[in-house]
Amino acid sequence: MTLSDNSSAVATAPGQFSQKLNLNLDTDSLGEGQPPSTEVAADVADVTEGPEASISYVVKKGDTLSTIFDYLRISQPTLHKLMEADLNILALDTIQPGHELGFNLDQQGKLKQFIFRSGLTYKVVFDRSKKGGFEFDEFIEKGGYKTEIFSGLVKGNLPSSMQKAGAKIAEAYQVTSLLKERMNFRSHLRAGDKFQLAVSRQYVDGVYTGSSIIQGFVYNGAVRKQSAFLFNDNYFDAEGESLEKAFQRIPLSKRYRISSSFNPKRKHPVTGLIRPHNGTDFPLRIGTPVLAAGDGIVSRVIKHRYAGLYIEIKHGSKYKTRYLHLSKAYVRKGQKVSRGQKIAASGNSGRSTGPHLHYELHKNNRPVNAMKAAIPVVQTIARSKRGAFKKQVAAVKAQMVEQLALQTKE
Repeated sequence: MTLSDNSSAVATAPGQFSQKLNLNLDTDSLGEGQPPSTEVAADVADVTEGPEASISYVVKKGDTLSTIFDYLRISQPTLHKLMEADLNILALDTIQPGHELGFNLDQQGKLKQFIFRSGLTYKVVFDRSKKGGFEFDEFIEKGGYKTEIFSGLVKGNLPSSMQKAGAKIAEAYQVTSLLKERMNFRSHLRAGDKFQLAVSRQYVDGVYTGSSIIQGFVYNGAVRKQSAFLFNDNYFDAEGESLEKAFQRIPLSKRYRISSSFNPKRKHPVTGLIRPHNGTDFPLRIGTPVLAAGDGIVSRVIKHRYAGLYIEIKHGSKYKTRYLHLSKAYVRKGQKVSRGQKIAASGNSGRSTGPHLHYELHKNNRPVNAMKAAIPVVQTIARSKRGAFKKQVAAVKAQMVEQLALQTKE
């Protein structure tokens, strides 16, 4: 798998380096220490004549960017410049096993391009600028989506029953999360209750990426009947009533002055490099309560060199929010939070010009302007759109009926 169109770096086994061009290094110059993943030796094969070098590495458990860069003898100041550029997307602070890293170096062994790939759909390319810093390009592969229908009977709990019918566990938990306000999964379920799920799954070159979107779910039980359908980025039951709680636009107890607005084309005031401002800044006294913008699960609580202490919350499959430069965190990774819950105290941590909160809203992994973007606030569907909603629900139900008929024949 090529990491970028202009890179000769290729995918390797976890914990191994693969070098395609001359790095002007031999085994002595590589040093006597072990590579980042101490159980696996470096593979410096296929060295050829050439002025530059391209190396790829697949992250293994226990690796950090710092140890990987040290092993390749790429300076820590260079890593810090990368992390500074990464402040705008925060892709590099939580590298995980299986992530692919690409290094393109010049004749002097200086890093001129760094490539980060997460799965089949996400890649960030960092190129060194003429001024010595790094600029980045973010690539998100849309792939193709295929709708799949699953039908089954309740045997035990709902998530395991959905898995037996063909659903992924993440899809099953998304359904239960959507219906948690409408169903009691202990008292409402009965063995033999019927359910159907319509889900769109993303594929790239025929390979499932792990990304999916729930299009519709129908539960036909002896005690409870419930449905959920996606329409205009929100979920509703068959009657058009919203299943999702609304977001609050500002994650604070009251409205504060905005010192810096969302600006994807902002230039750094000192370096002149393009440094997108992917959030909204509120100047606050240190210790001001920071609130969760919506219901969700805490996915990150991290201290970052430049972002400082920050929290990330996932709100279903489409939305996530970030809260940067905090002084204290009152939540932990994996914790469920509710809209309006106090999650942190504002601060001045990381690289900051003064006490403030930097707040970001992401939709489908893209930053959007939290002060203006359309967010889940609708409780019912407007009359003018009810016809389109009913038509869409009918189409999903027709697919479910067709799939059920096929299963019955089998």
